[in-house]
Amino acid sequence: MSIVAETRLRVRYAETDQMGVVYYSNYLVWMEIGRTDFCLESGFSYREMETEDGIAIAVAQVECRYLVPARYDDEVIVRTSLKHLRRRTMLFSYQIVHAETEKLLAEGSTKHVVVGMNSARPRTIPRQYYDMLLAAESSDST
Repeated sequence: MSIVAETRLRVRYAETDQMGVVYYSNYLVWMEIGRTDFCLESGFSYREMETEDGIAIAVAQVECRYLVPARYDDEVIVRTSLKHLRRRTMLFSYQIVHAETEKLLAEGSTKHVVVGMNSARPRTIPRQYYDMLLAAESSDST
């Protein structure tokens, strides 16, 4: 079961510059929202994983390619998928598209390391989360 979580967002005025164009760092925030929704669609709450199991998924690397600017009041869709999963690392992929035109606005990825909440040292992801994520991993992963 390959999951692609779709998160709809409307560009807020505070996310734009004086010309009404979305400021680049907001795309990273949208990716985080997409990742949270992806976890929920995979069967677990990221927040509960942190509080109940003391595990976090720390961002180790980010890539984002900006193609067409999003503007104030545009509705965008963040499509999130899991491309690569290991016991201590994972790679998420994102496509951010204009909801009305389906035009690709940006695409990117985030690489994560599983860490303990208290120590921030690398840990192995607990089996129940690994199994849910493995079931949700994109079938075209490399």
